[in-house]
Amino acid sequence: MSLCRVLLAEDDRAIRELLVHHFLRDGFVALEAPDGPSALRSLRDGVDIVLLDVALPGIDGFDILRTLRREGRETPVVMLTARVDELDKIVGFELGADDYVVKPFSAREVVARVRAVLRRSGHKHDAGPRSLTFGRLEVHEGAREARVDGRDAGLKPREFALLLALVSNSGIAMSRDALLEKVWGFDYDGDERTVDVHVRRIRKRLEEERGLGSVLHTVHGFGYKFSPP
Repeated sequence: MSLCRVLLAEDDRAIRELLVHHFLRDGFVALEAPDGPSALRSLRDGVDIVLLDVALPGIDGFDILRTLRREGRETPVVMLTARVDELDKIVGFELGADDYVVKPFSAREVVARVRAVLRRSGHKHDAGPRSLTFGRLEVHEGAREARVDGRDAGLKPREFALLLALVSNSGIAMSRDALLEKVWGFDYDGDERTVDVHVRRIRKRLEEERGLGSVLHTVHGFGYKFSPP
């Protein structure tokens, strides 16, 4: 199955980079458009869904949406805006927008909204299991295995889930709270030291028993970061 192509039509580079990071991590193909004309070209080439900033330079988001619908294109559209005027939302929905997100926003909420719109539109997004390779280390999401030199490191399910969260964000420091939420869930009410315990176990399996070298680094007072061997 092909991966879902999401177009990020947004002139703010920092916002685009943030969204690209989150969509790639969740298995999407993320395309970028910094202005209206490039967004319209990408949309005509074909994408599965677009995050469309209202205030794009060149051609604004409303005009792009109006053009899409006039051309008979049913691409799902999630509008991005810094405006809070109810009238703007009404205009967007009347033009055929599927959802609206007001800045500032949570990137994870945006991804969740995109998934919801895709479900409503009948698109079945399935990134499929990933296989990530970092030198001697292979992390196979489908098999739920971490292998060093082709040998299973014997991680328990929660240890594997924690490692997968870290390698999926290679080079990025993740807080203990973020890791708890990602691996243990929103409703987990245990101590954040649980993360420390599981990191020690992963280090023992990978670094001590398999001689991989240091790959999980402590970010003092914050959390952990995976760095490829």
